[in-house]
Amino acid sequence: MKYIVVVGDGMADRPIEELGGKTPLMVARKPNMDHIAEMGCSGLLRTLFKGMPLSSDVANLSILGYDPRKYHTGGRGPLEAASQGIRLGVQDIAFRCNLVTVEDGILRDYSGGHITTGEARELMGAVGEEFGSPEIEFYSGVSYRNILVLRSSRYSEDISCKPPHDVIDREVEKNLVRPLNDSAHETAEMLNNIIIKSKRVLEEHPINLMRKKEGKPMANMLWLWGAGRRLNLPKFNERFGKQGAMISAVDLLKGLGVYIGLEVINVPGATGYLDTNYEGKADAALSALKKKDLVYIHVEAPDEASHEGSLEKKIKAIEDLDSRLIGRLLNSLKDKEFKIAVLADHATPIKERTHISDPVPFTIYSTDSSGDEVNSYDERSAAKGLFGLKEGEEFMKLLLGA
Repeated sequence: MKYIVVVGDGMADRPIEELGGKTPLMVARKPNMDHIAEMGCSGLLRTLFKGMPLSSDVANLSILGYDPRKYHTGGRGPLEAASQGIRLGVQDIAFRCNLVTVEDGILRDYSGGHITTGEARELMGAVGEEFGSPEIEFYSGVSYRNILVLRSSRYSEDISCKPPHDVIDREVEKNLVRPLNDSAHETAEMLNNIIIKSKRVLEEHPINLMRKKEGKPMANMLWLWGAGRRLNLPKFNERFGKQGAMISAVDLLKGLGVYIGLEVINVPGATGYLDTNYEGKADAALSALKKKDLVYIHVEAPDEASHEGSLEKKIKAIEDLDSRLIGRLLNSLKDKEFKIAVLADHATPIKERTHISDPVPFTIYSTDSSGDEVNSYDERSAAKGLFGLKEGEEFMKLLLGA
């Protein structure tokens, strides 16, 4: 038996007035997801938990079968560092380092206008020259997603760093890093100094001057968040007896794969946005299944559309995921034994433009078992499914029959 998990990041939503009280999943054309739901069994999955960050690292840890209340060590920084091969010592703290757009002291765009990876690399080089030291290291990643590592025991992780997508259209000065105790004041002050001073360095850079001339948003400030220390996670094969692969465009999921021993497969043209290579991800998954038991396919596009507040883009992302990736998988898996699951890692409603803790719909189809009465994949239908409401870490056992 082969196992496929398809995660549409932030795909779940709440009823929207413009859609007649329906969600994007309820109105999108997604015959392949609906077919999986019709043939399989559905339910709701709680992937985010009270007292923990409402973040994709928590949600995907949960889906992969790791209780985040036991294994999560802070923010997503160490996961993304692992994806880039950045080694962390026990005292090191890793941060996500976004390139953002700020206008008149207001944070307008968490992605710097979805700046290209090449442009971002040049900007991060300038940042490293200005603020880098043996204790402060900057690493460029994919597009606006970069990394800062603090390598000294004098720095503290007892700080509050708000995700930039949670403070869109808010004042920068009122949403900077906050110390959570007296020992963290030095760290917070140093980080805020970098954030504020980065605007001068970035805004005067030729990359941003050209973007301004072309009418594009400037990636003119750093935003530091997601602080955490390295994780200690048991390997997936040790927990479930299966060899697996991870396919994603974003470092967060790749880093999770590294930590739990999944083979991380890089797909050319996978961008983490609406222009990602859906077909390439499907083909990479099919190829991986020749040697692996399980493949975990993550698609970021619905979440990016949600953070932008674009209903049109979110529906398109769902439809592209269905037709270009899931449909391609199903067509190639005919006459084979397999289980396939479709789910969101968390909900990112268009109206809120940020993650919320609502349970998400999931559906699992197996070629060797019958389904329930559900015939559509969406929030409302899944609530009527045979699985009912499950805790996130139960999902992998349901899929594998463990």
